[in-house]
Amino acid sequence: MTIEDIADLMAPIGRAAVAAAEVLARADAALKDAALAAAATALRARSDEILAANARDVKAGEAAGLSGAMLDRLRLDPARVEAMASGVEQIAALADPVSTVMAEWVRPNGLRIQRVRVPLGVIGIIYESRPNVTCDAGALCLKSGNAAILRGGSESHHSSVAIHACLVDGLRAAGLPEACIQLVPTTDRAAVGYMLSAMTDSIDVIVPRGGKSLVARVQQEARVPVIGHLEGNCHVYVDRAADLNMARAIVKNAKLRRTGICGAAETLLVDEACTATHLAPIVRDLIDAGCEVRGDAAVQAVDPRVRPATEDDWYTEYLDAVIAAKVVRGVDEAIAHIARYGSAHTESIVTEDAAVAERFLARVDSAIVLHNASTQFADGGEFGMGAEIGISTDRFHARGPVGVEQLTSYKYVVRGAGQVRP
Repeated sequence: MTIEDIADLMAPIGRAAVAAAEVLARADAALKDAALAAAATALRARSDEILAANARDVKAGEAAGLSGAMLDRLRLDPARVEAMASGVEQIAALADPVSTVMAEWVRPNGLRIQRVRVPLGVIGIIYESRPNVTCDAGALCLKSGNAAILRGGSESHHSSVAIHACLVDGLRAAGLPEACIQLVPTTDRAAVGYMLSAMTDSIDVIVPRGGKSLVARVQQEARVPVIGHLEGNCHVYVDRAADLNMARAIVKNAKLRRTGICGAAETLLVDEACTATHLAPIVRDLIDAGCEVRGDAAVQAVDPRVRPATEDDWYTEYLDAVIAAKVVRGVDEAIAHIARYGSAHTESIVTEDAAVAERFLARVDSAIVLHNASTQFADGGEFGMGAEIGISTDRFHARGPVGVEQLTSYKYVVRGAGQVRP
């Protein structure tokens, strides 16, 4: 498509989104929840259509040589479709964030001031592979009173179209504008560039969800604010006071439950004080389960199957069955390693020493820090947020899972009784 063709396609989408956002900002909670309930019903009723569309995408992905991790992100099954429907219902059950009073106070002159949540407006979501993002993003934006412009990856296009149709069914059933949730109807990459640079009059914020190259492009080219993270180089630190069985279970789950998600552990750090008891069993568990371990000299010494780690390995988000492993001199060296090599996403400490745990939780400056739990809990649904539009490693506006509250801003409402400023 030519630039003119892209403009002719995208400009009306932007105008419709702005108009829909104005309607949504005034919509009450019951109306939005009715749309979400109807969308969940449609997802279940049209499950066979969604799976058939997904089968086309998976077949094309296999032919194109997508990696196993990418295919896992792409593939749907009946359980994942049901999870999408349930996730929409969970979002509907959340408290409506719009118009919530965040704080209020009275000034000495009698002015009553409130800080009140308001929608952001129009949110552009650009994502790859995972078709369930179509569902999660659309539902979260609707609940938070924002119009959504969704641009899914070409590899999941047929799946996204089928899922989007269910969301539109929900909007139609509730009498809300179908433009509340729009799916960009082309896989031409020029549409992404147009969203980033030419829609500043209609898109208020961009949320990228995908690989490092996509997120880097969005962060570099976007002319509107961006919420997201570049990569998820997550760490698990096993302290000298860690329970061995707990450590083995957490590390294996953090790395291997799903290797292709941003909360998967990519680096294992083990306290040198417990290498004699903890290191070998943990490494053996990983390798026996099919995970490649790349370690420093101390880690290589406990199992001949460990491959040497390079400097680059400490920086790498594998999104695959590979983990880097290193022995460190206690919690402070673990914290320093994370600060140097990490991506400020998610880190976990395994220890029975409460003081050491609190030191780690206080000093590690990542969006999510955990004690005695798997990094795979870095997920809005697991946080009780219904779902998430992504994980943010930013230090402003939103950090961590981006759910309905994080998709709002606020304004100040001031009520007076004739006060004038002297």
